[in-house]
Amino acid sequence: YVKNMITGAAQMDGAILVVNAADGPMPQTREHLAILDLLQVKRGLVAVTKRDLVEDDWLDLVSVEIEDLLEGTTLEGSPVMPVSGATGDGLPELITAIQQRLDEVEPRKDLGRPRLPIDRAFTISGFGTVVTGTLMDGVLKVGQEVVLEPTGRKSRIRGLQSHKNKMDRVSPGTRVAANLAGVSHEDVARGEVLTTSGWLESSTAIDVRLKVLADAPRPVRHNMFATVHVGSSETVARVRLLEKDLAYPGDSTWAQLKLDRPGAIVKGDFFVIRSNNSTLGGGHVVEPHARRHRRNHRPILDRLEVMGQGTDRDIIVKSIEASEPLVFDDLVKRANLSDEVVRAELEGLVTEGLTVILGDGPIGPGTMVYTAAGWSGLTIKAGDFLDSYHRQYPLRTGAPREELRSRIGMKQKVFGHVLARLQASGLLVEDGTAVRRTGHVPTLSDEQRLVADQYVDTLKTNPYSPPTDSPPDTELLGMLANEGRIVRVSDRVSDSVVFESGAYGEMLDGVKTRIEEHGEITVADVRDMFGGSRKYALALLDYLDQQSVTRRIGDARVLR
Repeated sequence: YVKNMITGAAQMDGAILVVNAADGPMPQTREHLAILDLLQVKRGLVAVTKRDLVEDDWLDLVSVEIEDLLEGTTLEGSPVMPVSGATGDGLPELITAIQQRLDEVEPRKDLGRPRLPIDRAFTISGFGTVVTGTLMDGVLKVGQEVVLEPTGRKSRIRGLQSHKNKMDRVSPGTRVAANLAGVSHEDVARGEVLTTSGWLESSTAIDVRLKVLADAPRPVRHNMFATVHVGSSETVARVRLLEKDLAYPGDSTWAQLKLDRPGAIVKGDFFVIRSNNSTLGGGHVVEPHARRHRRNHRPILDRLEVMGQGTDRDIIVKSIEASEPLVFDDLVKRANLSDEVVRAELEGLVTEGLTVILGDGPIGPGTMVYTAAGWSGLTIKAGDFLDSYHRQYPLRTGAPREELRSRIGMKQKVFGHVLARLQASGLLVEDGTAVRRTGHVPTLSDEQRLVADQYVDTLKTNPYSPPTDSPPDTELLGMLANEGRIVRVSDRVSDSVVFESGAYGEMLDGVKTRIEEHGEITVADVRDMFGGSRKYALALLDYLDQQSVTRRIGDARVLR
């Protein structure tokens, strides 16, 4: 019974707490009130039934007891209204009070992200599957393509009703029955969420602010298992306390709930935890896609505090800090704010130098965002790596792009944007597939220059069959290749073949001319043309194949 009560109350704007005048508040009354308080149902009244069965003095005592019970809860100060179903006494006043409470209800916030937690699924002959629930956000329309989370089943809305009235569209806060196409009611379970695709991702770990009921029958232990109710869903979870080993009745603490199965949960959702048919506590979700945290770690607890109680700007900054760089679309979901609010706050943060935007377009979907501190840290990390690389390999033009990406821990889809920003800032320069610090120029020492010149002179002495023994070190060879003084046609350690660039140019021209005149060229042709051995001819032609100058057909080469 209480489980069903939680499922309904999770979506309510207000509630009527019913107390039998003859009995007064009962244990289940107290549990229902505690659940309403945990779910932050802030409007309501108390109907004291069967007033015709008790004396006025007793009724006064019950009313005082109820007022004491409401103290400190979200329903504190709510009207306590004695009524009788038998005589009708007090019913007109109760109806008027209900209407007044309804008039006070504020419109539900519409962030444009439809979300309907499903509490029932059934079939109607001639119509098919129908699901019901209370629309918590966004708008649903007939004909709209929808998805069921966390299963991912896709469907289409064939019809909508609210309180048996046909509707073309329904707004947040509306009680809804949706007729779905393409799914069986047997495949839809209570706790699933009807929504639109592309924004609501399921999670198995959520960070929460947990309040333990003052009259909870036992404390909440670190790593204990409990039943968690969120929206219309119910699942088992491990409760990881982040600040202490025991949360006693009346305590409020940060915790992480590790769910037994994925749930479609949003920041700000309220939850209740129960164990052995007793309600222990509840609270609200601060981070629906939580990473595993170190316990008793002050920076983590401070971040959760801001995510739970901070301003929109504070929440945006902390959301970015948790996963930099954060794409605008994910930031909107993590912060559970509208696109317009996030865009406006980001524009202000950029102007004040507190965030960094990747890309040149307007802030919006697809934009990637860093905090200023996060970007500074990345810049330092990239600069330190390049400085270290240049010290280790002073003769190389720069570090491979992929090595830089790996060292700074960057995903491929983000790296291009990061590199463009780093280059625009003057930190580095892209040079083909290499990346170097701005201002870095490979420079040979006098001793290295002497060795290099002697090596090139040695290559010139026998240009088409240059010696392959005793080459200089690989770094010096790379430097000479970058300067265009040599061409390395084979890098095999045991049998490296290197030509002086002038000789290579003559051989290249000779190969092209031969093919143009005869249609093809063979290894033997090259060997005879330049008077070298088969080793040099084969290395040259293999290199020309790699450079897309020639293409091999059988034992011959033709021009590409």
